[in-house]
Amino acid sequence: MRKKIILLTVIAVMLVLGGCGKPSKEDVMKKLSNKWNETKGYELNASMEIKTGSEPRVYNVEVWHTKPEFYKVNVTQSGNEESQMIVRNEEGVFVITPSLGKTYKFQSDWPAQNSQGYLIGTLAEDIKADKAAVMEEKEKEYIFETATRNNHKSLLPTQKIHIDKKTLLPNKVTIHDEAGEEKISIKFDKIALGVEHKVAEYKVEMDKPKADGDKADSEEEATEGDGEAQAKVNQQTYYPVANLQGTTLSEEKSVEIENGQRVIMTFSGDKEYVVIQEPAEKPLNEMPVSIEGDPVDLGFAVAALTDQSIHWEANGMAFFVASDMLSKEELITVANSMTATESK
Repeated sequence: MRKKIILLTVIAVMLVLGGCGKPSKEDVMKKLSNKWNETKGYELNASMEIKTGSEPRVYNVEVWHTKPEFYKVNVTQSGNEESQMIVRNEEGVFVITPSLGKTYKFQSDWPAQNSQGYLIGTLAEDIKADKAAVMEEKEKEYIFETATRNNHKSLLPTQKIHIDKKTLLPNKVTIHDEAGEEKISIKFDKIALGVEHKVAEYKVEMDKPKADGDKADSEEEATEGDGEAQAKVNQQTYYPVANLQGTTLSEEKSVEIENGQRVIMTFSGDKEYVVIQEPAEKPLNEMPVSIEGDPVDLGFAVAALTDQSIHWEANGMAFFVASDMLSKEELITVANSMTATESK
């Protein structure tokens, strides 16, 4: 009997000691915060799949970050040369659309108050900010489930951050709707910590003169490309498929403008709003244009969001949604739901 008691005591002690070796959520959080936030800079490559539309869309994401507040994010749709870039430098926040030759300048503190799943520093802040964050430990990874901290947080309130145990770096982030369904997935292909870029490398490039031959060739290609793009634009109208209860399309009209048609839609009911769409114009030069609002990454485009409007450009079109009855999150919902319909 005495031998059994001694044996049980030894087993109990071993179990207690074994339990002491298991890291707590706070231990892991501290290590992550130190590793991700104390680095002087980083580069990363990721793929992002967005499932909020009728069909999933996949994007390639490249990020540079140099402390304290320099960022360069380039987002390109897979299988498509269309891209947009967000740059934060000492002059402000810029959104660049190379295909249109357009640059918008924001007076914004992005990304401080608008966490992005592909920015590892903001992920660390998400974990720290959510006192109710839950950590699950698996054989090769830690998984943190936290609240999101961006303009989509009502629609996509939670995220799961998968962290490799060996490297203590994220390998995947999934963002979920209120029902827990995965709507955005970000997979990190490469993260290189300690990489710094010079201030000059975050400079936004302006007009660059071309040689006469290059200019002629580019103008000819642009004319052909513009003609094809315009033909496609004229055959499509985009409608919001967001289901805002008590709100329906009450009026739609088209106005001929110089480069195509401007379509104006009025939605009436409990949540009234207006949608305006027209072919996006190419500027005469690439000088930045100041724009009101904060940059919001819709996935397929970066939009300018204010208290009462949202504006963005995608697929050769410019879109504007305005309302004094919709919240910012509802404006984003409408923008995310815009779907092209072939004209009959």
